[in-house]
Amino acid sequence: LTDVYSSSPALGRYFRSAQVLYFSNESSTVFYQLEFSAPPSTEGFMENTMNPDFIRNVLRQNIYDED
Repeated sequence: LTDVYSSSPALGRYFRSAQVLYFSNESSTVFYQLEFSAPPSTEGFMENTMNPDFIRNVLRQNIYDED
């Protein structure tokens, strides 16, 4: 996760850390926490760039690119 988000053109400059909170081999489930530093209030930044769907899609795109 650290490599994915730190190298992201859209999120890399805001990314600070990734931490796995829970991992299960049985169900292939991982819960993780991502930490970003947001710039001073910029119109639309939190609604667009820090949107959970956008952040999730950065990871999804990285997975697709590896296939």
